[in-house]
Amino acid sequence: MTAPSLPRLFLRAALTARGRGGALPGTRLARAGVAVDPARLAAYSAVCGFPLTGELPVTFPHVLAFPLQTALMTERAFPLALPGLVHVRQQISVVRPIGAGEPLDVEVWAERFATHRRGATVDLCAAVSAGGAEVWRGRSTYLARGATAPDGAPETDVDVPVGALDRASARWRVSADAGRRYARVSGDVNPIHLSALSARAFGFPRAIAHGMWVEARALAALSGRLPDAFTVDVAFRKPLLLPSTVELATVRAGGGWDLAVHGSHAGPDHLVGTIRLD
Repeated sequence: MTAPSLPRLFLRAALTARGRGGALPGTRLARAGVAVDPARLAAYSAVCGFPLTGELPVTFPHVLAFPLQTALMTERAFPLALPGLVHVRQQISVVRPIGAGEPLDVEVWAERFATHRRGATVDLCAAVSAGGAEVWRGRSTYLARGATAPDGAPETDVDVPVGALDRASARWRVSADAGRRYARVSGDVNPIHLSALSARAFGFPRAIAHGMWVEARALAALSGRLPDAFTVDVAFRKPLLLPSTVELATVRAGGGWDLAVHGSHAGPDHLVGTIRLD
């Protein structure tokens, strides 16, 4: 199948938000032989701070999977309404570096409908393969506030414990248009990221940065220091309002790193996570 149109999917999600419920569907969506557009890759790398190396940034396969995941979440059989879902955790496993010119097969599915103290969560999973072998896997956990998981559902854990991170290694000024810039290269046009006006409709005082941009920017700061195979596990905490000044803190831990992105001068955590070597 071709890549779904994300603006159309977000419109469809708004029109079909009511009347959802039930169990998770067993649907899997897939695309075969996906080619990465070099111009899009260069633009994505520039927005997120990755160098151009001939390999895909660790977070870029999520961009390829996200339209399929959104299509899955907008199907009538999906029990949770997409508007209002909050991305609270992201796990990525890198099996090996992916060449920018490799044709890729992408498959997505949903699993683990779980209870949470503030509602219910669901995991949107993605697997990316090259030459018949899996090279990347992602798990995006979304929270539906006020929703109810099915009877007998497990409890979810969206926390990622890290060590003490009290020394900043970098400081960034995140511009007011950061959400629009990332939306152009990722396709994620969720209105909470685009302007203060559209964000206020969903209860935010200003537009907020995409969690996946915050993660990408943090990982880009470690470019050249990551091995060929590793796992990243991050939790998205307090939304990063735009514009803002934030700091990145990293510390070596367990053969990898603990990291956090927080407001300047010991402000609130926006992201905390771990990088572990496989």
